[in-house]
Amino acid sequence: MSTLVIVESPTKARTIRNYLPRDFRVEASMGHVRDLPQSATEIPANVKGEKWAQLGVNVESDFEPLYVIPKDKKKIVTQLKEALKSADELVLATDEDREGESISWHLLQLLQPKVPVKRMVFHEITQDAIRKALKNCRTVDEQLVRAQETRRILDRLVGYTLSPLLWKKIAKGLSAGRVQSVAVRLLVNRERQRRAFRQGSYWDLKATLEAKGEFEAKLTTLAGTKVANGSDFDPDTGQITAGRNVVLLNETQARELLERLTGKPWTVTDLEERPVTRKPAPPFTTSTLQQESNRKLRLSARDTMRVAQNLYEQGYITYMRTDSVHLSEQAIAAARSCVEQMYGKNYLSPQPRQYSTKSKGAQEAHEAIRPAGSSFRTPKETGLSGREFDLYDLIWKRTVATQMADSRQTQVIVQLRVEDAGFRASGKRIDFPGFLRAYVEGYDDPEAALEDREVILP
Repeated sequence: MSTLVIVESPTKARTIRNYLPRDFRVEASMGHVRDLPQSATEIPANVKGEKWAQLGVNVESDFEPLYVIPKDKKKIVTQLKEALKSADELVLATDEDREGESISWHLLQLLQPKVPVKRMVFHEITQDAIRKALKNCRTVDEQLVRAQETRRILDRLVGYTLSPLLWKKIAKGLSAGRVQSVAVRLLVNRERQRRAFRQGSYWDLKATLEAKGEFEAKLTTLAGTKVANGSDFDPDTGQITAGRNVVLLNETQARELLERLTGKPWTVTDLEERPVTRKPAPPFTTSTLQQESNRKLRLSARDTMRVAQNLYEQGYITYMRTDSVHLSEQAIAAARSCVEQMYGKNYLSPQPRQYSTKSKGAQEAHEAIRPAGSSFRTPKETGLSGREFDLYDLIWKRTVATQMADSRQTQVIVQLRVEDAGFRASGKRIDFPGFLRAYVEGYDDPEAALEDREVILP
């Protein structure tokens, strides 16, 4: 018995082939095999005269989509049909999301298989995951297919009417859809706020003091009244927000105060030490991975997803499109093993740490983004290089950090007085770095980040 397995990409096909029996043939559809017409040349002759033909959506008949096979996919469809002729079974192994489900549905519509069909889904490409998925196949989920179809139709209806406006006002070649149109609205609203904004100005003082080392203190009060800062202003008027009892210093007053206080004796009026505990950030979702990758690796969202897709298809990470921060028991055990081996038991969180997604609309079909498998390969063990290494390293560190002990810090606040002016100095002492030893948000080097985060007061 021979089985034809269809996935989206050649890379995914090569990786999956290693984990399937020899009588399984794996082919790639190269993404979508059918779509709405991209140009007038793709519109079928029998509907070219219709008013809605250019849209590719029949707005006069329940918004029925017009699907065509793009020119560059006709050869692939022919090859898949030929491969199916010698198969006794068809397994659709596209990604388990709306796009992946839609690709499987379109393949069924085009191939019209006469043999049994199975829908195989998995969240990571490892031997265990693939074997488990083979034993738990299902049918194509029509609800996911309809959800993707609805989004695609909305993209077309909104985009084809809004895109020309973007070409005229911003730049040629831009496309607008259900997401971009909302983004344009956000930009417009922000621009209106910017134009309505009225600036205000305030002055303050900073003192550099010395007592067994230098430290900075900032003016906070004058004659017992709070000194105004940026948060006290109304952005619409540029004036101090009504009802706030603050002293607003101008340049002249600030310079006069500087002269009056220079050389006068300073007194420490209060010293407060407050213990602070910090917990590690949740594992990556799609959006947090894009944000942190942009901060640390300077990768755009598109480049991040392209690299993550390659890592997923090669079996290095779990599926990279997810809103969930949930980790499986297998992942937690693997992360805790890494912590114990690399940092020691005292760096391990006392109990396994699990995260829950706060957003009501989150799509939790998948785990958070993490290294694949029941034991995590360290970045050096992967043999990866360049961007792939950097992104895997980021994901590995973030996942491992979730199972590390909390960071214990002491926040030190010193209140000082010189004549009638009150100043405040803040310091921070890291008593136990905990997870910060492995991963610090926004920093490339955890060791350097620990030094930056400590502000030692004498």
